[in-house]
Amino acid sequence: MTPGSFLKWEQLADDVDDDAEEDSDTDAAQRAVRTPNDARLADLTGPVIRVEVLREFHVHDPQAVLKAARGAGWEPLPSQHPESDDPQDIVGAVMWLGESDGEIEGADTVTDTSQCLRLRTEKGHEVADWSKEAVVANFGVGCRHSAVVLQGEQAKPSAKGKSPDFAALFATEAPHCDDPECEDERCQWQLTPRTADFLYTELCVLADQAYDDGEELGDRTVVPDERDGHWGVFSYLPKLTFTADLQWRRRFARAADDLAGDLERGHWPEPTCTAEELALHLAVRDAADREVEDDAAGDHGRLPSHRDDYDFGMCSEMFFQDTDVLMLYNTRFDGIEEPDGETNQHMGIGDLRAAAWFEPFLNVDARDPHRGFRR
Repeated sequence: MTPGSFLKWEQLADDVDDDAEEDSDTDAAQRAVRTPNDARLADLTGPVIRVEVLREFHVHDPQAVLKAARGAGWEPLPSQHPESDDPQDIVGAVMWLGESDGEIEGADTVTDTSQCLRLRTEKGHEVADWSKEAVVANFGVGCRHSAVVLQGEQAKPSAKGKSPDFAALFATEAPHCDDPECEDERCQWQLTPRTADFLYTELCVLADQAYDDGEELGDRTVVPDERDGHWGVFSYLPKLTFTADLQWRRRFARAADDLAGDLERGHWPEPTCTAEELALHLAVRDAADREVEDDAAGDHGRLPSHRDDYDFGMCSEMFFQDTDVLMLYNTRFDGIEEPDGETNQHMGIGDLRAAAWFEPFLNVDARDPHRGFRR
């Protein structure tokens, strides 16, 4: 409309409502044609993705949660049993508010994670409404539980059965100054006791989970999108490793132990082969995801603090010669593992096939081939 034009509100509202109603009818008709409500998996032409979500909330202010839910249109269910332990229907209020991704007033999020699965008819999958079996989601064991268990004597690879003294092994110096451009040695990045402790714990967690999953999986192929195939560590490795056998999986677990052993001896973890490179990448990733507050009250909290604590970005920069192994996760580089491939040779990558993952790098000292296994 040109400036200065006038339009009655009733006319504008009628026009908007008519357009919206027409669009709504059109969208509904298109949805009915594309995705009928009663369709089975085989009836749907496109891929069907199942998203399994796990959310847990700590309700620290029940009245605030109830008020927020009522304000959003929720009505509590009547209590059917006088002895009910939830007469105000707090569960219903949280379920109502939890439909959105926003924060819930009066509650804090404890867990928020999800996993996806592409349903395939050739594997016997079916949409939930037509499923003959209950839909079960397996999110695995808790990562923090695993870390706590590994604080015990039986889980750490230390010969003495207790955590190393990282304060002595990785003694740090106070920075020379606050200038980020300072080139004094004391101002350079340091691997601190607290960072080393986090990395050590994650490597131990990784090793124990790999031993456990390897024993249960045996020589079978990893199938991450099947209900009985959530193999923790091994489902997170590149797909070219999914057909590896038990011995290969035990060697991968030992690779994580070897890196933890570096830290036990007061050395930076130095990958000597492709398997150790990827194990360290996973440990750095998991250490960066840990909540520092969860460890503040224990032995970890008594370690000396430093400016460089928990700088896992610098760990990634300092510990690795390159990041070629991460290319195996990118479908754009399928076949990059082949040493005779044109792209591989052009980039000077080398042999990344699973069978070569334990071949020592030529520019580092190899591990003792007779060192055995911790488990």
